[in-house]
Amino acid sequence: MKFTDGFWRLKDGVSIDYPREVHQIQKEEDQVVITAPERKINHRGNTLNCMLFTITLSAPVSGILRIQVEHFQGTANRGPEFDIVADVNNGILEVEETGQELIVSSGNLRAVINKQDWQISYLNSEGPLTKSGPEHLGFVKTDEGKTYLREQLDLDVNEYVYGLGERFTPFVKNGQVVDIWNKDGGTSSHQAYKNIPFYLTNKGYGVFVNHPEKVSYEVASETVSRVQFSVPGQKLDYYVINGPEPRDVLQKYTQLTGRPARPPAWSFGLWLTTSFTTDYDEETVNKFIDGMAERDIPLRVFHFDCFWMREFHWCNFQWDKRVFPDPEGMLKRLKDKGLKICVWINPYIAQQSHLFTEGRKNDYLLKKKNGDIYQTDQWQAGMGIVDFTNPEARTWYTSQLKKLLDLGVDSFKTDFGERIPVNVEYYDKSDPQKMHNYYSYLYNKTVFEFLEKEKGTGEAVLFARSGSTGSQKYPVHWGGDCVTSYESMAESLRGGLSLCLSGFSFWSHDIGGFSGEKDPDIFKRWLAFGLLSSHSRLHGNSSYRVPWAYDEESVEVARYFTKLKNRLMPYIYGKSVLASREGIPLMRAMMLEFSSDPACTHLDRQYMLGDSLLVAPVMSSDGKVSYYLPEGKWTNFITGETVSGGCWCQKQHGYMSLPLMVAPGTVLPVGDESRQADYEYSSGITFEVFELPNNEPVSGEVYSTEGELRLVVEVKKRDDQIEIRPRKGDTKSYTLLLRNIGSFSSVQGADVEQVEKGLKIIPHNVSKITVKL
Repeated sequence: MKFTDGFWRLKDGVSIDYPREVHQIQKEEDQVVITAPERKINHRGNTLNCMLFTITLSAPVSGILRIQVEHFQGTANRGPEFDIVADVNNGILEVEETGQELIVSSGNLRAVINKQDWQISYLNSEGPLTKSGPEHLGFVKTDEGKTYLREQLDLDVNEYVYGLGERFTPFVKNGQVVDIWNKDGGTSSHQAYKNIPFYLTNKGYGVFVNHPEKVSYEVASETVSRVQFSVPGQKLDYYVINGPEPRDVLQKYTQLTGRPARPPAWSFGLWLTTSFTTDYDEETVNKFIDGMAERDIPLRVFHFDCFWMREFHWCNFQWDKRVFPDPEGMLKRLKDKGLKICVWINPYIAQQSHLFTEGRKNDYLLKKKNGDIYQTDQWQAGMGIVDFTNPEARTWYTSQLKKLLDLGVDSFKTDFGERIPVNVEYYDKSDPQKMHNYYSYLYNKTVFEFLEKEKGTGEAVLFARSGSTGSQKYPVHWGGDCVTSYESMAESLRGGLSLCLSGFSFWSHDIGGFSGEKDPDIFKRWLAFGLLSSHSRLHGNSSYRVPWAYDEESVEVARYFTKLKNRLMPYIYGKSVLASREGIPLMRAMMLEFSSDPACTHLDRQYMLGDSLLVAPVMSSDGKVSYYLPEGKWTNFITGETVSGGCWCQKQHGYMSLPLMVAPGTVLPVGDESRQADYEYSSGITFEVFELPNNEPVSGEVYSTEGELRLVVEVKKRDDQIEIRPRKGDTKSYTLLLRNIGSFSSVQGADVEQVEKGLKIIPHNVSKITVKL
């Protein structure tokens, strides 16, 4: 929201008051409270007819400062509020005062406040981060009687802004206007399903605005050297988070707002759906599943989309007996084939559903201010919306899900949750403006926690579309309605990378595009991208997404990349375990992993899968792809080609390959199982070793599907000698493959075999293996 007419003037009908000086400082055990008047106080008369800013600084976590700005403190504080996990003021707040300055510190983050001429400068041990200068913070009034609190934080030269949720607009947010307001807008517009009021910059800090309601950002778009954010009302609450590296910012932000749960290992396998408006019954489903097996394409999850229920009845949570006469028997037969089952749900109850009358009678549905049930014909005729602020409504809703679990369902696609009206009243009197975004959090929290209760920790997983701050705790999220085009493939990746810079660790998308005519070329390219993403799903709108519906080559591509992902699962799942513990995403923008490389600041058509694999999806019909490699010698995992980094590369790839580049200094655990995603990863494991640095140990780790560390192998190169030491686990339960090494002088503690890709090392039962080159 813009309040100015250019740099010098305010818009007509707008006035802004600014804090001018520090008038009073109140130091408490865990916070500092500052009063700052909107004018200089030179004599007693200046205190009359004068507004005061009350500004409170606290330290919820070391390295984070919370800044709360208030004008009138008598306004009712209606919920909801974000669930701030670590907001217990357990950071040590240090306060120092000089004649000119007040210095408030949390760990290595400092806020230096100029007492005579109001401004706050934020610094860490490496120097300045950002600044709220004179007339940056302001209380805005309009002729219509509306009020806002606005803050502006300076941007440096060559400083770039990222995050703010799953945004499909340009990856770097500089120059954009962003409203944090969930909408069902597809992947081809400025609207977003998952709006997160958090951004980070390549300078190594982040800012989280702690407001569930609409937050309006002007990212170098009103004043081009500043990020501006504003909220309606009398209060503004935000956090400045120090890194010093962008990945450190994400760790601290997710410490504050919650780390993602660890998804079950099976969920990383290939998902296939019925698609949306296609015709299907049990016979169709069996043809799909048997067709995948006959073509040797490993399938792990089958999903039933909306029409598993009868039309006009969504949601009644009852199988349409016209096409699925024996759902319990059908699900048992599918599970006997080794599949997990997912079904589609949403938080709406159609008027034709038998549950509508029950929901209306018991206050389980949102109401208008006059007491009527809020209803709309948009999506389902006469539908109401479940009021998840009512504990009994949550119990009622999950009781319907329990019946489905008892039939054999394992997971739910929690669709929708964005079209939440504001002209309603909630059971707990929550503020409808705040609930618009927060609703998606409460909806998915309800379903995920129910699944976790029923299935156990590590077995709950959703396929969710909407989200807000904290929703990362309830994975997985997918990118919504994309179309069949390379442009949509690229915008989907942009959105996913932005989301993963907003606290989310796991993300998926509809392989081949949700809408549009089937295109074999795009489908095959999207298969490689989709099966090198966190989670992988074949799903469409009005056409089936089985590979043979495209062409036989699509079958080969699907088979190859599904099996490749399954073999990479020891690595992928290990990074997923760490994501759940540390908040570092599985799919990482290049700027996150290579923050000191200026060439990485704008890269949005490639990404790191964990810290060792670079993926550059092919997004052109001629198979050409341009990508950037940071410094070092990289190896294409598929082709074995080595490339020296620090440069751009352009290659042409067939459908069975793409740039899947292994970083130098990697010990990559690769499994021997390609038929499914969940297996005993430490059994038959091979550590593939790439381009070892000299005199610097590197290691590979293998976790179990329960998230327990099972095996660690350390490798160190000393000039012409390589030492291999198992640090945890069975000393002979693994093999090694020294990639790109063609000869050796001697080996102690192992057998060695020359193979096409390098030296295969088969350990004896020893604590140390030495290879002399």
